[in-house]
Amino acid sequence: MPRRRLATTYSGRIAAATPSPSGPSLTVTVSPTPPPTPVDLRGYPLPRRHLVCAAARILRSRSSPTPLHDLADYLHSLRLTLTAAEASEVVKALAPDPALALAFFRFAAASLPGFRHDAFSYNRILLLLFRTRADPSEAMRLVADMERDGVAGNISTVNLLIGMGGGGVEVGRCLELAKKWGLRLSGYTYKCIVQAHLRSREVWKGFEVYQEMRRKGYKLDIFAYNMLLDALAKAGMVEEAYQVFEDMKQNHCKPDAYTYAILIRMSGKAGKTSKFLTFLDEMVSNGCGLNLIVYNTVIEALGRNKMVDKVIFILTKMIESGCQPNQFTYSIILNVLAAERQLHRLDEVLDICSGYMNSSIYSYLVKSLCKSGHASEAHNVFCRMWNSHEKGDRDAFVSMLEVLCNAEKTSEAIDLLLMMPKKGIATDVGMYNMVFSALGKLKQVSFISNLYDQMKANGIVPDVFTYNIMISSFGRVGLVDKASELFEEMEASNCKPDVITYNSLINSLGKNGDLDEAHMLFKDMQEKGYDPDVFTYSILIECFGKSNKVDMACSLFDEMIAEGCVPNIVTYNILLDCLERHGKIAEAHKLYGTLKQHRLTPDSITYSILERLESRSQRTVRMRKPSRTTGWVVSPV
Repeated sequence: MPRRRLATTYSGRIAAATPSPSGPSLTVTVSPTPPPTPVDLRGYPLPRRHLVCAAARILRSRSSPTPLHDLADYLHSLRLTLTAAEASEVVKALAPDPALALAFFRFAAASLPGFRHDAFSYNRILLLLFRTRADPSEAMRLVADMERDGVAGNISTVNLLIGMGGGGVEVGRCLELAKKWGLRLSGYTYKCIVQAHLRSREVWKGFEVYQEMRRKGYKLDIFAYNMLLDALAKAGMVEEAYQVFEDMKQNHCKPDAYTYAILIRMSGKAGKTSKFLTFLDEMVSNGCGLNLIVYNTVIEALGRNKMVDKVIFILTKMIESGCQPNQFTYSIILNVLAAERQLHRLDEVLDICSGYMNSSIYSYLVKSLCKSGHASEAHNVFCRMWNSHEKGDRDAFVSMLEVLCNAEKTSEAIDLLLMMPKKGIATDVGMYNMVFSALGKLKQVSFISNLYDQMKANGIVPDVFTYNIMISSFGRVGLVDKASELFEEMEASNCKPDVITYNSLINSLGKNGDLDEAHMLFKDMQEKGYDPDVFTYSILIECFGKSNKVDMACSLFDEMIAEGCVPNIVTYNILLDCLERHGKIAEAHKLYGTLKQHRLTPDSITYSILERLESRSQRTVRMRKPSRTTGWVVSPV
């Protein structure tokens, strides 16, 4: 009877030997012989899926501090090693953690016995680096490993390296590798090279590579054609772009809306009106849908060429096609109408777009017109918004309020401010301050008092800017008592004065003849811990000078320097004028000599004072006219 063969073969190794009276006792560790690696029809080893999953699971384990060594121990216990294809699959499984995938890739080559990467496993890790936008230098280190281990890459390796590297040296290095590995460049490789140069803004090199691939019979896809056209357009290579477009059509690559948008924009910038109109007609006849980007491009091109009627015509077609304009659309149209002095046609534009007008668009138009100085047109748009929407837009109301204040239309500004709540706009202290400031500049203090009462009645609490504006405004018209009353009200409230508040009241007191009170307030300011600034000192020096208290003015100037407060040219002019008017010629010249120590440049007022000093002292003052590089230089002889 023939001997039955066992289904499974085993191998063993002696683990221990123990002597005994009956003979040595052996301990043998038995393990099954690993099955042969499966191969495909061409003889290439197939990845063992269970082994790939086990390896990935061990590497992703959070419980072990050394997952790579755990994997080595696991493979050693099974007397197995990974193939390059299996390592590639493990890298793919670890793709969510690129750092771990790269660490495993290097560990496998260095630590797994009998393991060696091939071109396909290198391509896998390079693809992962490409997708995660890793540093190209990491890829070049892998290439150095390939060359060290004698692994020749394939054309996919070259394509991936070109895609990662960009233009210049990197592309040249990639082409060297392709030549070294004996590879023939494919159409896709040429496409990668063109795109690499374009990404590096080497447009001319990209165009040269395109011409080379064209001579070899290769062509681009629609994405690459558009990328090349866009780069040529931005580089001003108009004729080259037209040539690429003709090649594109000859190679049966159908242009899309983005292609035509590039050509229309480029032709519009180049002033080729008939050309971009031809592209527009061709685009429509080819059935390309006009989207928002294309409409904006066409409107911009028409606007650049001052074709206002056609701009409005295209806008009409845009609305009829159901394409909603955006802020960029309106900004183009505003610029065109303003440049051609046809802002009166803005109403026509708004009528065309009436179905899409909302408060945010109205707000944008009002703000844009206000910023460009077209107050009347801004007011017209604002009125349309007021009449067509129950609720207003806060930004538009604030912009309109600012326009009215700047135009000194304070009555209209007050009316708008008080009517804001009817349109759902909550007024705040900043809006009131804007109107207070406009009223103060026009010395309309009676309106300030009434509006201030209305503000408090509406529950809006004044801030430090409110008080500063009002104190300054009342002081400007000589109502010092009212200014002092507001200062006392401020001190009694939770809103405490600042240096500007003190400056405003000191200025009011001093210029209205109450110099002693102003000086006392100055001392009070210092006692309360406020540091006077250059404006504080300048105000008091001027007031003392005009009150014939020259010594006090000079003393304050010295105190100012001692306290570390640097005077400006206004301070110097004030004190120089004071000294000149009181005949203190020597002191004035001495003061002027310290001006340059503070790196100050004399202005026209300084020179006017110096001329008066000259006439008083009957001395010569050598004057040198201002130089373009050094400015004015004046030195008394």
